[in-house]
Amino acid sequence: MLATRAFAAAMRERGVLPHVGRVAVVLYGSLALTGLGHGTDRAAVAGLEGNDPQHVDTTYLADIHTRCDARGTIDLDGTRTVPFDFDHDIILDVWHRLAAHPNGMRRIAYGGDGTVIFEQVWYSIGGGFIQEGLVNDAVLPLHEHGAEAERVAKETREGEYRSQDELNGVPHPFISADELLAICDREHKPIARIVRENEAALHGADVLDRRLDAIWEAMRACVVAGCTSVQRTLPGGLDVPRRAPGVYARLRNAGDVLHTGVVGRFRELESSPTAWVDLFALAVSEENAAGGRVVTAPTNGSAGVIPAVLMYSRTLLADARDEDVRDFLLTAGAIGYLIKRNASISGAEVGCQGEVGSACSMAAAGLCAVVGGTPRQVENAAEIGMEHHLGLTCDPVGGLVQIPCIERNAVAANTALVAVRMAMLGDGSHIVTLDQVIRTMKETGEDMMAKYKETSKGGLALNVVEC
Repeated sequence: MLATRAFAAAMRERGVLPHVGRVAVVLYGSLALTGLGHGTDRAAVAGLEGNDPQHVDTTYLADIHTRCDARGTIDLDGTRTVPFDFDHDIILDVWHRLAAHPNGMRRIAYGGDGTVIFEQVWYSIGGGFIQEGLVNDAVLPLHEHGAEAERVAKETREGEYRSQDELNGVPHPFISADELLAICDREHKPIARIVRENEAALHGADVLDRRLDAIWEAMRACVVAGCTSVQRTLPGGLDVPRRAPGVYARLRNAGDVLHTGVVGRFRELESSPTAWVDLFALAVSEENAAGGRVVTAPTNGSAGVIPAVLMYSRTLLADARDEDVRDFLLTAGAIGYLIKRNASISGAEVGCQGEVGSACSMAAAGLCAVVGGTPRQVENAAEIGMEHHLGLTCDPVGGLVQIPCIERNAVAANTALVAVRMAMLGDGSHIVTLDQVIRTMKETGEDMMAKYKETSKGGLALNVVEC
């Protein structure tokens, strides 16, 4: 959605929009193979019309294919009406990938005579982050990983982080966990404080707090929406039932943490505090699967982990404070930044270890920080969370973010709690460092066969028979 929105805006800014007679979107590789299940096709059209993820009407988004078919047109950038055939103008190229990244997409605008008048290539590099590529980026057979692919991918990643010159504008620049810990030791400050000072230098303290609070509110609203949904089954054809509303109805008998923040005595396994963590993760993941609004944390496929652990810390821990939410997010954000910078958070690039594994690592770090962990204990918790997701494949059944994704979020949220307990039982010293495990995750992803990286061509996606 962001990429096609940027394309539409670029046409307007360059004066091309009045001359457009037709547009087309080509999705390559992983975006094509899982596009229908992930809603990529619908999001692409919504972006062409000028919508953005934060404000788009999710009901309209769910029905956009039907509405386009009925109209036979779309409104480019919200202003220019052009003919549009959804099934013809959204092209799923399942046989090829663009060299720089498996999540590649091409946007083409044609004039009235059918000639190309404007074209862009974009890459979806994970977690809602996009990067513009070159129109002549190499097109390769889907499973080719030769020298050309590696060269272009390396140049793309270097280009992405050439913007890291922005680090010159922050008081505490760091690009590794070791560097971050050294800063914490030198400044005698926790990770959240270091990140806060960096972000405040870039954006201002007031803007930073507003954004953090908006993230928390969006996460909390998503949990509530998932718990109270009246939808019985998730869309997509697998007929996966929504479980969160039923689980919520059972758990709230022991105390409704969504509304009172109070839980009574726990007499049964299903009423333990961790059962609420399961519920929170299921609620958000089901909202994502249903096309609701979620926070990429760090991705949509892993969107349930951090909200689940954050809700747990805010509602079920003794002495929870409002300011803990910001510290949690700042600390988790530092870990996410390190993973994204030094490896990847894209399931199409490194498998689900880069999505759910990263989310678990981030959630463990955030929770460890708010329960009083030292910077080294926080780093230890993050390392444990990532280490025990190494090699995790991304094999969504039917291309839908449902099986195994929904349950996987709940399992990872619980793993984050375990990681924090283990880290807090020690003094922060450990053998495997976070930097080492991040590097290992990247190398493991590079070695992983393409069919296990968000293509729905291997693993459970191949072996679960659709009836």
